Amino acid sequence: MLDDIVVGNEVSKDEYERVVPALREELVELQYELRDRGFAVLVHLVGTDSIGCEEIYDRLHVWMDARYLRSEAFDLASEEERERPLFWRYWRALPRHGLVGIHYGAWSLAALAGVLRKTLDEQSFDARIEHVQRFEKTLVDDGTLLVKLWLHVPKKVFKQRLDEAASDPATSAFVDQRDWNILENYDELIPSAERYISRTDTAATPWTLIESSDARHRDLTVARTIRDALRARLDALDERASAAAPVRSEDESRNASASLLSKVDLSSELEKREYKRRLVKLQARLHVLSARAASKGVSTVLAFEGWDAAGKGGAIRRITNVVRARFVRVVPIAAPTEDELAHHYLWRFWQHLPRAGRMLIFDRSWYGRVLVERVEGYAAEADWRRAYSEINDFEASLAEHDVVFLKFWLHISEEEQLRRFKEREATGYKRHKITEDDYRNRAKRADYVTAVDEMVRRTSTDVAPWHLIAAEDKRWARIQVLERLCEALDEAL
Repeated sequence: MLDDIVVGNEVSKDEYERVVPALREELVELQYELRDRGFAVLVHLVGTDSIGCEEIYDRLHVWMDARYLRSEAFDLASEEERERPLFWRYWRALPRHGLVGIHYGAWSLAALAGVLRKTLDEQSFDARIEHVQRFEKTLVDDGTLLVKLWLHVPKKVFKQRLDEAASDPATSAFVDQRDWNILENYDELIPSAERYISRTDTAATPWTLIESSDARHRDLTVARTIRDALRARLDALDERASAAAPVRSEDESRNASASLLSKVDLSSELEKREYKRRLVKLQARLHVLSARAASKGVSTVLAFEGWDAAGKGGAIRRITNVVRARFVRVVPIAAPTEDELAHHYLWRFWQHLPRAGRMLIFDRSWYGRVLVERVEGYAAEADWRRAYSEINDFEASLAEHDVVFLKFWLHISEEEQLRRFKEREATGYKRHKITEDDYRNRAKRADYVTAVDEMVRRTSTDVAPWHLIAAEDKRWARIQVLERLCEALDEAL
């Protein structure tokens, strides 16, 4: 496959100098046009020609307006990055809408490096490829224009280029052991690279294979590929938007014989004395377990969802009160900021994922995509329906990294919710907790029940099951949350 693209393409110096000025102008003009459009461009640059990748990476920063670039050259993962799920570093570096991102190396180079270092066997390599497929699909489904460029040179040409760069004082500092490793393992790399390319080359995420032996041909081909892809997307944007009617599918929860929430036994309760006895015991256990998790580098992520006034804050405080403050952080999720809206909806949650040994608690979470955004119409049906599989992939990434992950839905009756609303309004220090939105959401409870049912059915998986907690009695709910958290930590440790 790769050797087939080596046909000796060359561009003369005169032709190169004649074409470049207009090409640069086109690229910059497209950047300016992109600024006001609701999507991002991500150029994924990788290949056997690591020297050429470096050169074109630099060239694009000269030819384009760097103010509207969001670029990242991925080196070996840092300690901070290794302490988080594998794709954390790539999610963090995604460009916002209106910008062009250039990622050099990234997930493709990491996968192939794993094969060469023997850290990925055949089965693990296949699993990584599937992860890449899902990740890239998530990006393009959200509107990202993904331009994947593979720069290839024959082994002989690469060796010559590497020797020249290493002997030139102006470039020798940029040649490192990874370049020599590519040369040393070139013959082993090619079949793995071809397998990787063929598996990740799809209609939505195609590869452009570029012969890189001639630098001028390489530069022009890369720039033209980016220009043509961006021009085509901008020209087709209006037509694409009008044709993108949401795909409707059968609503499983509406066909269910009974709501999942209706099966939660809300009569469960605890007498105050028994509650205090169990609370003291469980909090002491959690204190010890969280300290052990910190010392062993085991991370914990908790996601709390539930009805307004269901007691999420109280349950969270019973956790944070006994975990060392340095090890725990609570992230309350409100309406997304302008910057967050300019990224994939999961982007803001990836930003918060904890380092090894830390505990992170989300008060509301990514499930807003299939709850409030669905019910209130903030997300198109096609978008929130697609979110179920994207969320499952996200949570599977946590499990693959051995993160202790639990998600809770705190359930109360409509009558109990109203009683708590009235209590908050009558209590000075609780009055700030009640807003007009709470009553507005309450009026749409039937729609939310439908959304919650489908959410639970579609996202309760073996690695991330839902815990539906009866919260009519706050004491019962707090104990249930603590028990399940302690059990999960105990099992992980």
